[in-house]
Amino acid sequence: MSNKIQSIRGMHDVLPESTPHWQYLEATVNKLLTGYGYAEIRMPVVEKTELFSRSIGEVTDIVEKEMYTFEDRNGDSLTLRPEGTAGCVRAAIEKGLIHNQQQRLWYLGPMFRHERPQKGRYRQFHQIGVETFGIPGPDVDVELMAMTARLWDQLGLKDVRLEINSLGSLSARQAYREILVSYFKDNLDILDEEARNRLETNPLRILDTKNPNMAELVQNAPSLLDHLDTECAQHFETVQARLEALGISYVVNPRLVRGLDYYSRSVFEWITESLGAQGTICAGGRYDGLIEQLGGRAGHAAGFAMGMERLLALLEEEGNLPDQPRPHIYMVTFGDEAEQAGLVLSEKLRSQLPGLRLINNCGGGGFKAQMKRAAKSQADFALILGEDELTNQSVSLKPLREAGAEQLSLNHDELIERLKQQLQA
Repeated sequence: MSNKIQSIRGMHDVLPESTPHWQYLEATVNKLLTGYGYAEIRMPVVEKTELFSRSIGEVTDIVEKEMYTFEDRNGDSLTLRPEGTAGCVRAAIEKGLIHNQQQRLWYLGPMFRHERPQKGRYRQFHQIGVETFGIPGPDVDVELMAMTARLWDQLGLKDVRLEINSLGSLSARQAYREILVSYFKDNLDILDEEARNRLETNPLRILDTKNPNMAELVQNAPSLLDHLDTECAQHFETVQARLEALGISYVVNPRLVRGLDYYSRSVFEWITESLGAQGTICAGGRYDGLIEQLGGRAGHAAGFAMGMERLLALLEEEGNLPDQPRPHIYMVTFGDEAEQAGLVLSEKLRSQLPGLRLINNCGGGGFKAQMKRAAKSQADFALILGEDELTNQSVSLKPLREAGAEQLSLNHDELIERLKQQLQA
């Protein structure tokens, strides 16, 4: 006997007991974003590798260490998408959705990064992403944060906080970069190996270190907020003023730099303390330079992404996941004639009672075996159809979840009325 083939490490099956939770989250997000005027876009899972090396940055951990990259049969270098923004921008440029237009788009689906799997961080993970194009001011930055705040409210999440920062313009960041490099070079003995490697390539990422031995050094580093140009400083002040007007609490975190190179001006993260080290459940900001970087005309863009696995873990932690919907009816039939009549009746009930959850017994079995299946299904009622019911043109409705409840004999019209009441309860 051959060995069993198992799933790839860090890539998990979502089993039937969990899919209703995913569907609940997806439906809640869909309804919310549609209400704000956002339209869904669906992009390929595989893109040209160049798309990510140009957008994310060749010296980032994602591109250097984490991407699933391969050559196809034509010799082209392709990559399983590690994030959604670059693909969305590519699609918008390619399909003419950006120039002289405003777009509000959203998507969801699997992303892939070859990381060390741990709670809330997997090699195949799922993101909900939102991208806006052609809107320059701080108003859309605030809209993105307000939408996510409303989502937490609708999901009943309490243990989340908003952290914001400004990364300024490219020119301001370049000037700040020189100041930061000088500061870290003066403290070279404190830097770990990873920070030293980033010193010349991506020094802002050093501010995002998780090394406790560097915490004081990072805390005392020069702040980019002190080196913003006038326009960027005013943009950030407006973001804060409007968040306050909306009653959305926030913390300014000058060490918040985000992991992707394409961000500028406003950046934000929603963070929880309930998931251990993987505390960021939603993150995003403005990335005005990316459109031109990927071959489009210069334009404005902002967005965010949230990890579905982390959100679901937080919903479970806080006890906010809905119960699995139970069947209303399990149809029990015995005898060939009753089996056929049961199928006909089932389809009639489904047509007349939208929303009815009805399971037909399949695979035969005696009355006792079928009733065991009915009980195991967690259905509210067993609908019994046998020779006596066929003769009397009736059905028997047996409650399965109420001890001592009476079994009823009903004609078809009475059954429909009874089930209507059940669906409305």
